[in-house]
Amino acid sequence: MTQSSSSISSTSGDDDPVDTDAARAETVAVVCNRLGMHARPAMSFVDTASQYVSDIHVIKKEQKVDAKSIMQLMMLAATQGTELRIVAEGSDAQAAVEALKSLVDRGFDE
Repeated sequence: MTQSSSSISSTSGDDDPVDTDAARAETVAVVCNRLGMHARPAMSFVDTASQYVSDIHVIKKEQKVDAKSIMQLMMLAATQGTELRIVAEGSDAQAAVEALKSLVDRGFDE
């Protein structure tokens, strides 16, 4: 399930436009490898996320972390079967979520 949408132009209290060109995309991926997202897969995830200019976050239940931070990803303690929501905002958001979902689906290439 991959969703994509363009953000709607909005204004802040001082009538300045707020991020009118940012695209938003999100998807859900399930950790399938036996050992979950330990250090090596987390580094692969960070390396992939860092190839994109978009702001990318991973959400597990109520916990939201920066996808470009290995320390934050490790704090998710994502074991086998964990559902991760990957959300990106920026000019390459769709490509970013597709690449990260593919990585998770492939078991982080382990």
